[in-house]
Amino acid sequence: MPMTLIVTRKVANRTRGFLASCMLEVAPGVYAQPTMSAGVRERVWDVMIDWAETIEPGGGIAMFWPESTAPSGMDMKFLGWPKKEFIEHEGSWMVWSALTQEHDPYEL
Repeated sequence: MPMTLIVTRKVANRTRGFLASCMLEVAPGVYAQPTMSAGVRERVWDVMIDWAETIEPGGGIAMFWPESTAPSGMDMKFLGWPKKEFIEHEGSWMVWSALTQEHDPYEL
């Protein structure tokens, strides 16, 4: 049973209370459970999906857990949050973002 980590931002009090009832809140909005089975993890995530409409703008929930078949040996799920695009590159997760006009092409 691997370690599961959930990070929250701008979520309803009932979400925080639910997560605190099944995980240890190690810092504000950060929950850890060292022995969460895959079945329990999926049930917790199903509750997060059901309550997703209560996430405030700019808020979100991110869940991370070890997964031997995933890049970097870690898998993840997200609800809300400013979206990042994760790509697998040579067995590791990387965050991809497009260049914007604010980027200095000479600096790159």
